[in-house]
Amino acid sequence: MRWEDFRQSENIDDRRGDSDGGGGGGGFGLPIPGSGGGLGIGTIIILGLIGWAVGIDPRILIGGAEMLSRGGQSGYSQPQQQSQRKAGPPSDQMGRFVSAVVAMNEDVWKEALPSQKNIQFRPAELVMFDGETRSACGKAQSAMGPFYCPVDQKMYLDTSFFNDMKRKLGGGGDFAYAYVISHEMGHHIENLLGILPKVQQAQQRASSQAESNGLSVRVELMADCLAGVWAYHANQKFKILEDGDVEKAVNTATAIGDDRLQQAGRGRVVPDSFTHGSSEQRVRWLQNGLKSGSIDSCNTFAR
Repeated sequence: MRWEDFRQSENIDDRRGDSDGGGGGGGFGLPIPGSGGGLGIGTIIILGLIGWAVGIDPRILIGGAEMLSRGGQSGYSQPQQQSQRKAGPPSDQMGRFVSAVVAMNEDVWKEALPSQKNIQFRPAELVMFDGETRSACGKAQSAMGPFYCPVDQKMYLDTSFFNDMKRKLGGGGDFAYAYVISHEMGHHIENLLGILPKVQQAQQRASSQAESNGLSVRVELMADCLAGVWAYHANQKFKILEDGDVEKAVNTATAIGDDRLQQAGRGRVVPDSFTHGSSEQRVRWLQNGLKSGSIDSCNTFAR
C-alpha cells in the first residue's frame, strides 16, 4: 500500500510514552455509550487467542469482559487528568503511517459524506497510546484492541495490536492495518449518520441477548463495509493499492470472524453469541464497500 507521499493528519493525539494512564474503569462494548453489549474489534481477537492457547472457551472470557463492561461507566466520565499532547504529527514510521491513513480517511469522507448523504464530515481524533490511557468511555487498555468512543468522538489505538495481527493471525500488511483504522473511522461515520444512537435504543428494547448481539453484528459489519468504501475512494483518488493488498485485508477479515475464533477456541460455533459477524460476512461486507464505493451499499440493517 502506498502511503509515504501523502499528507499526515493533525488530528492525532500521541500519548505513547505517557505515564499517567489508567483511571476511569469500564469497558468498551458496542461502540455506543452505555450500551453494555459486544466488545471492540480487537477484544474478540485477543480473548479468542488467549482461550485457544490455554484451552478455555473464549465465550467465557468474552462473557466476563462484557460483565465488567456493564459494571463500568455509562455515559461520559471526565478523565481525571489530561495527557500532555505532543505538538505536530508523529515523526516515527508507525506514527507517520497511522497519521497518513487518518488523513486519507479525512480526505475521502469530507467529500463522500456530503456528496452521498448531504451530511458534513467532522474529523475524529485518533489517540495513540501504550498499554492504557483514559477516554470519555472509561479506561482504554491494549487488550481491548482498537475502538471508537462516540462520547468524545475519538478513536483509540495501541499499535502493538498490529504486531499481534501479524504474529498471531497472519493478517499483517499496511493495507490490513489501514483496514483496522478505517473500520474505527467507519464507526465515526455511523455516529455522524445517526445510526449509533438508534441502535443503542434498539438494544435497550431488545428482548434477548441474542437480539442485542444481532444489532451489534450489523453495526460491526457496516463499519467493515465503510472501510471498504474508504478504500475504494482512496484508491480512486490516490492510487494507494498495490498487488496483494486486498487479499491481505480479506485474510484479516477472515481471521477475525466470530465463527473462526469460536471454532479455534471451543471446537464449535454458536451464532447467537456473535457480536462482530462470521468470517464470510465480514469479507462480504468489506468487499461490498470496496466494489461499490457507496455508503448506501453498507446498509446492513435493511438486509
